[in-house]
Amino acid sequence: MSPNQDIHQAEQPEKIKLPRTSESENLKKIRHTTSHVMAMAVQKLFPKAQVTIGPWIENGFYYDFDSPEPFTDKDLKAIQKEMAKIINRKLPVTREEVSREEAERRIKEINEPYKLEILADLKEPITIYHLGDQWWDLCAGPHVENTQDLNPKAIDLESVAGAYWRGDETKAQLQRIYGTAWETPEQLAEYKRRKEEALRRDHRKLGKELGLFVFSDLVGPGLPLWTPKGTVLRSVLEDFLKQEQLKRGYLPVVTPHIARVDLFKTSGHWQKYKEDMFPLMAEDEAAAALEQGFVMKPMNCPFHIQIYKSELRSYRELPMRLAEFGTVYRYEQSGELGGLTRVRGFTVDDSHLFVTPEQLDSEFLNVVDLILSVFKSLQLKNFKARLSFRDPASDKYIGSDEAWEKAQGAIRRAVEQLGMDHFEGIGEAAFYGPKLDFIFQDALEREWQLGTVQVDYNLPERFDLEYVAEDGSRKRPVMIHRAPFGSLERLIGILIEEYAGDFPLWLAPVQIRLLSVSDAQLDFAKAVVAKMLTLGIRAEVDTSGDRLGKLIRNAEKDKIPVMAVVGAKEVETNSLSIRTRASGELGAISVDEVVQKLQDAIANFDNF
Repeated sequence: MSPNQDIHQAEQPEKIKLPRTSESENLKKIRHTTSHVMAMAVQKLFPKAQVTIGPWIENGFYYDFDSPEPFTDKDLKAIQKEMAKIINRKLPVTREEVSREEAERRIKEINEPYKLEILADLKEPITIYHLGDQWWDLCAGPHVENTQDLNPKAIDLESVAGAYWRGDETKAQLQRIYGTAWETPEQLAEYKRRKEEALRRDHRKLGKELGLFVFSDLVGPGLPLWTPKGTVLRSVLEDFLKQEQLKRGYLPVVTPHIARVDLFKTSGHWQKYKEDMFPLMAEDEAAAALEQGFVMKPMNCPFHIQIYKSELRSYRELPMRLAEFGTVYRYEQSGELGGLTRVRGFTVDDSHLFVTPEQLDSEFLNVVDLILSVFKSLQLKNFKARLSFRDPASDKYIGSDEAWEKAQGAIRRAVEQLGMDHFEGIGEAAFYGPKLDFIFQDALEREWQLGTVQVDYNLPERFDLEYVAEDGSRKRPVMIHRAPFGSLERLIGILIEEYAGDFPLWLAPVQIRLLSVSDAQLDFAKAVVAKMLTLGIRAEVDTSGDRLGKLIRNAEKDKIPVMAVVGAKEVETNSLSIRTRASGELGAISVDEVVQKLQDAIANFDNF
């Protein structure tokens, strides 16, 4: 390394870490106390406002208010100014334990009916936190000891949104003020920078600009419509994984979008997952009363089980790996929908492996190897593994303790054998089995769940699956559920934001665009594009007739990986003047060499 490089590296600013609230006890105290300070400021400026709940959230806090007047951006500035005054008064934050009767008396004294409802749900001991001797609220804490422990320059009120009391749309509509608070002003500045960068990368905005997908009110929320370019992107991803799966012995299948509700009664989805499924389609009221009819599928696994069960299987046929890009439907609440990352209809790169107990560990490792290979091709490097296990105290799961212990043991053995960075997520398991989930951290350090692998002893039991063992006896197979992408919709939304719409060459809907200097070169450009298309290269000609400068700007705006300028000289020499987003100007290259370079780069998941 040269001395200049040493100096350059020394001058690099230290990366500012932004921990989540759940990762920092100090931030938890800061944000919880700041929410109280905000509520105190609101009630001083707006005496008719009543407070309800004000918890910390992962990047800040919020408080819900019942106020006769809507809060404006101007109000937020005034509230933040008042908060600074409260903080600078250095008020002690004190905890008081009171009886239920005393809490009720005090709440009635200040006429706060929402607090009475909250009190009714609280368990002993009842605690109150005071800001000085001027404001208090029911709260379990934790809090800082004094408002002077807060830094007004590290606090920002961000937005106002509507929220129903207790999340029930039949109850009062409240106003929710969101804010954020940090230990230092530098952290706040970095948080704001990331928010701005997130807006720049927002897949909903970029998806529209790049013409990848649309939503229609007539179709319904959470149901994306894929444009030609978006469909190409989906198809490339599908074809890529299908080829990988074929190499590894997966067998493609196709299953319907609906099925009798009895299928999901047997699997347990109807009992455990009904609220997330679209309503039953019954022929008449009598059928509806008997819960007989059809439902949209929320999962593909029961269908694949029926294919396995269609004939008696021998141990010689196992492992059997059935794979499908199956579209499923889940009735997500409208308030939870968000672009492509939370939708009501989505396509899962689903596969279900039916294996003998002896094959479980090796097959599980093979699945993890496939997922890691997929992530490498997608240039997704920053991820960790979550062992999503059941919560023994919860009743949402099916199956015996023995089955769960065996399944969780298989997952733990796999990650330990691979030496993977992992952590346990108690309560994150599917209702029928534990999972190994891959949690990806994007360019803005936000976390997303992508690939998943699940070990399942329960559905084979519920569907009475069997195979003929080597000794002629009937035995129960184990199921592995896996989806390297998770869902195409969520994956594409994440990739758009991770790449900021600037897809790598192999994945780009349009890989090369030819720009003719004048109409005189159009025929040559079209002939070159026709040749590229026959070779599987996604090429096009800009036929708009605009000047070259605008053609280049438009290609840059559309994030085309390779641009090829065609002038009289290029036609004469059968060449293209190449400009790429990755490497800039490359000069004139023969058409044949350009074609070869494109093919090689695409095949190797590389740049031109």
